[in-house]
Amino acid sequence: MGETVPPKPRKTPAQKAVRKTFKGTAHLANLLPTGTVLVFQILSPVFTNRGQCPTHVSHVVTVTLLGSCSLVSFLLCFTDSVRDHRGKVRYGLATFNGLWVIDGSVVLAADEAAKYRLKFIDFFHALTSVLVFAAVALFDQNVVKCFCPTPSDEAKELLVVLPVGISVVCSLMFVLFPTKRHGIGFPLSRE
Repeated sequence: MGETVPPKPRKTPAQKAVRKTFKGTAHLANLLPTGTVLVFQILSPVFTNRGQCPTHVSHVVTVTLLGSCSLVSFLLCFTDSVRDHRGKVRYGLATFNGLWVIDGSVVLAADEAAKYRLKFIDFFHALTSVLVFAAVALFDQNVVKCFCPTPSDEAKELLVVLPVGISVVCSLMFVLFPTKRHGIGFPLSRE
């Protein structure tokens, strides 16, 4: 005696739009460089001497921090994951030939690896992720004080408007063009 499962109710256009909005927001949360931002916010006050940057070395170290965090934000967009034959998740780096599993424990068949090839959208997401990080860095008062200790009124206005504008545009791009990658720090797919 099997129970019959009622048919799936049809969704209204409004319900579909709300579902897509939430799904897009979830993708947005995945793409923002949160781990990188956390590291940056911890190290920024130390490297800039709380925005004072008294020496040339502190300027160089701050630029190095900004560059390193930007690079990590960029590279993390090229990571992906795959489940091995036991169902264990393995992380890899997308290449033009397919997925290169980082720990080398899994070698994918050529046709399976090809599913993970780099695409234009990956570079788009990487660039957009770096722009989001740049917006966060422009909001950081330690960095602003280090490189521009006495900004003009126009510069102050630009330092408020530019990061917000970058964030809004990049967030919209993330929602409109979501990634299918499930890299390091991303929620795992069920597959």
